[in-house]
Amino acid sequence: MAAEGFSQDLVQAVGLLGAGVIAVPIFRKLKLGSVLGYFAGGLVIGPSGIGLFSNPESVLHVAEFGVVMFLFIIGLEMQPSRLWNLRGEIFGLGVAQVALCGALLTGVGILAGLSPTAAFIAGMGFVLSSTAVVMQMLNERGEASTPQGQQAVSILLLEDLAIVPLLAVVAVLAPAKAAESSGIMPLLIGAGSLVGLVIAGKWLLNPMFRLLANAQAREVMTGAALLVVLGSALAMQLGGLSMAMGAFLAGVLLSESTFRHQLEADIEPFRGLLLGMFFLAVGMSLDLKLIGREWQVVALGVAAFMLVKAAGIFIVAKLFRTRMRNAITRVALFSQGGEFAFVLYSAAAAAGIFDARINAIASAIVILSMALTPLVVLAIDRFMPPEPESLDGIEHAEGLKGRILVVGFGRFGQVASQALLARGCSISLIETDVEMIQAAATFGFKVYYGDGTRADILHASGAHQAEAILVCVEKRETANAIVRVAQAEFPHAKLFVRAFDRGHAMDLIRAGVDYQIRETFESAMVFGGEVLRALGVPEEEAAEIVEDVRRRDAERLDLQVASDIHAGQDLIHYGNQPTPAPLTKPKTAGTVIGDLPGAAGARP
Repeated sequence: MAAEGFSQDLVQAVGLLGAGVIAVPIFRKLKLGSVLGYFAGGLVIGPSGIGLFSNPESVLHVAEFGVVMFLFIIGLEMQPSRLWNLRGEIFGLGVAQVALCGALLTGVGILAGLSPTAAFIAGMGFVLSSTAVVMQMLNERGEASTPQGQQAVSILLLEDLAIVPLLAVVAVLAPAKAAESSGIMPLLIGAGSLVGLVIAGKWLLNPMFRLLANAQAREVMTGAALLVVLGSALAMQLGGLSMAMGAFLAGVLLSESTFRHQLEADIEPFRGLLLGMFFLAVGMSLDLKLIGREWQVVALGVAAFMLVKAAGIFIVAKLFRTRMRNAITRVALFSQGGEFAFVLYSAAAAAGIFDARINAIASAIVILSMALTPLVVLAIDRFMPPEPESLDGIEHAEGLKGRILVVGFGRFGQVASQALLARGCSISLIETDVEMIQAAATFGFKVYYGDGTRADILHASGAHQAEAILVCVEKRETANAIVRVAQAEFPHAKLFVRAFDRGHAMDLIRAGVDYQIRETFESAMVFGGEVLRALGVPEEEAAEIVEDVRRRDAERLDLQVASDIHAGQDLIHYGNQPTPAPLTKPKTAGTVIGDLPGAAGARP
């Protein structure tokens, strides 16, 4: 029996890992995101799929620690001073969004026929967006550290805080038999837990990690990191608060610790696995039989709740003067319910506010909204054109007369222009990155806005009378387009082009530009030469070696331009391959048994 139980547990563990490993790469390849991949994988192995798991709630309870660890890592990035600077967004933007959306969704619940109490709990549960989904998508989009990402974090923090009073409200609104334990005592216990965690974090955690670091036991440090995360979550849970909020607070208290990076490295593997398991468990929890029976109610509920919440988010965003595209992106990210809705709905069911049918339908609506969010965000990114950048204070290229025209004033163009400016050459600078233009102005550069791929813009920038055009843009395709236009419209100007890589350099040479250079070539040559000198190689010998490498590279490039990328490989210095050798030296000499084919007359 024990062996059978162990085998079943192993099958389920393999199923969980397999679902994530197979589904996520497929969905990311389809550009649908990892979250939707986890949901789909969970649906396949859950009760509505092949039935590998009959009780998804048990997995969900364990996997919630992934969200807890996620909030801890977010806390590590939030120094107290930084968190204080976000107080306006947390208690301004966050409160406004929760209050307005909560009121609107409560109205939807009442119109749907729920009692005012049940409608309030259903609506407020849907207000609490999924921290895991939003943060995962912000990280995948590379926007977590942007101003928009920081506003999203602020809203999520306020929503996490909101679960505390909402659970207290459930106790107050419960029928008399379930409300006997209500009162001010739970709030006092919660406040005491919060104060206790702050005290422990401020005066105990750093000394503890310092002591453990001196012991030089890596596994103990990992265990201590897990102890801090889970211990702070437990302290908050015992105080009736959110486990995720406890972990976040512990992360904030350790954000300025010297052990911060070590903690993050120790927690990250557990966080990734458990967060993936959480998304799988949410997918498993989707009851397709219930949706089949109540499909009209569920479909109307998903549409009504998501659309009404989206309207509330958009109104708040515009009241806080958010730019249109950022407001719509926030709508797409936040117009879903989240994991804390399950907590609130379970408490409402236990208190008698929800019956089993309402609890099941409300939970299904939340799960479907979480699954739809990646698709909504993808649709926004694909079909909504980017908002035009503000060009206030930016001058368009018009009537420029520089001897040299520099197209692109990023890190490469800035350095390349220094020698020309030092010689007193007249230079015209154009760029399409508004932020780069504004930043250059603070250092005294006059950079004009202009797209170098357009012949009319190049003409307005003075290309028709420039002696040289320097193409210093980063993107290979953009550089090629500028070269084509310049060669066709301004053949008198010499073309100097920044090459992205060796293949791009070959294309530019074949196109007939006057000069090209790979953007990293010279810095890498100098870098290698300095390493030789640091290792004690005499100056003259180091210079000869660098020059030999430079000569070989030029010869190889000539051969590649005439042939293909594989030509001239014999000019590359090899020597870092391991030399095959037997593990143990043979005690006797080897002998040949029989004749080897084609080995007549062969010698060792």
